[in-house]
Amino acid sequence: MQPWNVTEITEFLLLGLSEDPELQPLIFGLFLSMYLLTVWGNLLLILAVSSDSHLHSPMYFFLSNLSLVDICFTTTTIPKMLHDIWTQSKAITYVGCITQVYFFVLFATLDDFLLAVMAYDRYVAICHPLHYMVIMNSQLCGLLVLASWILSGLHSLYESLMILRLSFDGVLEIPHFFCELKQVVQLASSDTSLNDLLMILSAVLLGGGPLSGILYSYSKIVSSILRISSAQGKSKAFSTCASHLLVVFLFYCTSIGVYLSSISAHSSKLNAVASVLYTVVTPMLNPFIYSLRNKDIKSALRRLWARKER
Repeated sequence: MQPWNVTEITEFLLLGLSEDPELQPLIFGLFLSMYLLTVWGNLLLILAVSSDSHLHSPMYFFLSNLSLVDICFTTTTIPKMLHDIWTQSKAITYVGCITQVYFFVLFATLDDFLLAVMAYDRYVAICHPLHYMVIMNSQLCGLLVLASWILSGLHSLYESLMILRLSFDGVLEIPHFFCELKQVVQLASSDTSLNDLLMILSAVLLGGGPLSGILYSYSKIVSSILRISSAQGKSKAFSTCASHLLVVFLFYCTSIGVYLSSISAHSSKLNAVASVLYTVVTPMLNPFIYSLRNKDIKSALRRLWARKER
């Protein structure tokens, strides 16, 4: 293993989505709107779940945790991007860049784990409905969320420490709007083979593992739904999973799209644009997907609004 990086690095330059000065006001307005909508939508969902006793169940406990993570996920990248456009500055300190990598990996991995936990919750609810409250007790729910945080934290810490062992020199320009892990590693002047191996293993284990769990859970769910005799029963069972399935589809399709764009030729700008889909668009849409397709949440929001009007 190589010694820790001793190169005097002071800052990186984030080139953003576009260097055209005429597009900067448009990009600023668009991303500010999406960020505010993301924070507002997810905070409203958390408030609805926490204030309504009808939603004090494992499914909504996991959903409120997902909303919190989505707020943190976008806050890791968008405010810095907006600051850079406003001040016309591209610089981010070395420490700031490593910190951004740490929190970005942390919350991206947490999203991955929480979606898998939510799939398991739906599996128990549909395949073992009589034992649902016994299996998905508060202790297990807390342990699942805690384990997700611990594993995500350890993974992001190790990824960040592995960057510290690298040496950097020359012009450190990142063709992205945030310090994306792979982009930072590619700038290193020292050997990055160990970092590349770690990223591949992480994608297989921490990306493929939860995805496999989600696919297994839904294979069992579909099998159970098909055994339900009444059409109304099938529709009700499927409706409890539809929102989660749509969120899973958005998260993994956009993540895979970013990965495919990163391995294509001349992919720097394409990768940055594709990253917007899962770093900004997906967290923004999640609360609306759950709210619009869930009668319980819509009822809780109406009761919350009615209390505010009194």
